[in-house]
Amino acid sequence: MTTASEAKSAAQPRPLAVERTYPTTRETIFRAWTTADAVKRWFCPVGYTIPEAQIDAREGGAFDLRMQSPEGESHWIRGRFVEVDAPNRLVIDMKVTDAKGHALFGAFTTANFTDVSHGTRLDVEQRYSVLDPAFAWMPEGAGQGWAQTLDKLGREVMREVEAPTQRNVVHSTFRIERQYPASPARVFRAFTEREAKDRWFARGDGLTLIERSMDVRPGGRERAKGRWQSGMVSTFDALYYDIVPDTRLVYVYEMHLDARKISVSLATIDLQARDGGTHLVMTEQGAFLDGYDDAGSRERGTNFLLDALAASLTD
Repeated sequence: MTTASEAKSAAQPRPLAVERTYPTTRETIFRAWTTADAVKRWFCPVGYTIPEAQIDAREGGAFDLRMQSPEGESHWIRGRFVEVDAPNRLVIDMKVTDAKGHALFGAFTTANFTDVSHGTRLDVEQRYSVLDPAFAWMPEGAGQGWAQTLDKLGREVMREVEAPTQRNVVHSTFRIERQYPASPARVFRAFTEREAKDRWFARGDGLTLIERSMDVRPGGRERAKGRWQSGMVSTFDALYYDIVPDTRLVYVYEMHLDARKISVSLATIDLQARDGGTHLVMTEQGAFLDGYDDAGSRERGTNFLLDALAASLTD
């Protein structure tokens, strides 16, 4: 026999889990979740608006906003931050009410921000509790709404990229060393032959490759261009200056997001036979342009790529 509490539990909508990858830093996306002006621009599906928002990003702080439908009907999200771990994780306990304050459903929301090779992966989970059965349809249809909302988040986090407000250059240098259980010749091929390199480079969740070319020789060029789910297009455009077979590559590359150039970098890859395999040293000197906030993401992304290179060498 089913008890009343079991029936109530069975009626609750299933948890929702969605993810997106954006070609920008965790810090940038975290700010979009924790700044009232930003939240007002993106935290709603297409056609809806947020005329009012109060965001106090600390444990116990408010996450309150009024969402208005295309027909002019308002609902409030009354929330509190349960956990704030910048720029890694947010937990927000939300309750959706009508304009008169009548509670419709709860949405316990967790957002995790993770570095990946091409930027940041955002994972959102919502667990629902229906407070008025007449409005159970609202959380049940949340998947489509979140898809539209995360598209809007993608446009929001790239606003500064699309329209720089300052002109400056920030320099950064990093050096990464790796040991691979493969010969220098094989590792060199993984950098210089199209089929071998495509197994680990210019790939990412949410990225659709739309242009690819590769001509690795002094004076040769390499290009990889892809479109993200948000519509943003990222472009890697390299020019090779020095090639020593099985030993060294030196190249300069530009990175663009849409039409905006965000960086110019000089990269050197040294390969040496060591301990029955190959010792790789990659040194990169980057110039990040006109307010683009790298925050160390290029180095983290390169580490992910070199992990992917290692995996490609074991097949």
